[in-house]
Amino acid sequence: MIEYQKLTSDQLDTFIRMRIKQLREEGATEEIDLVPALQDYYHRHMADGTFVSWLAMDGEKIVGTSGMSFVEKPPYFGSPNGRIGLLSSMYTDPDYRRQGIAKELLSRVVNEARVFGCGCVQITASDMGTLLYSDFGFVRNGNFMQYKF
Repeated sequence: MIEYQKLTSDQLDTFIRMRIKQLREEGATEEIDLVPALQDYYHRHMADGTFVSWLAMDGEKIVGTSGMSFVEKPPYFGSPNGRIGLLSSMYTDPDYRRQGIAKELLSRVVNEARVFGCGCVQITASDMGTLLYSDFGFVRNGNFMQYKF
């Protein structure tokens, strides 16, 4: 039976391995060691409450992950207090897919954003995740652009 719990710092090594696996599965090919940067990010932002993750557990095994980063930008009409949630780390072990795990994890982290006072939640969705997010109620924002260095 799948149980859900919040990520704790003693689970970070496994969480980070799954995050990297997710990024590779989505097509990332860069040969960069992200582990130190991810460890730094998660430790700092879990400590200050600006990152939260819910996990799907099958016994002691993490079979699904989610993540929500809380950021603040200048207030705008879609988020009058400027708080937004950035969704990341949505990953389900291939052996556990199509069982509603991702939907449950998504529901939990979106609720965390609501409680934090976010006016919206944003994500850059993989092709695989698009159906999950649109079924949940996310809508595509055609204005999103990115500049890379």
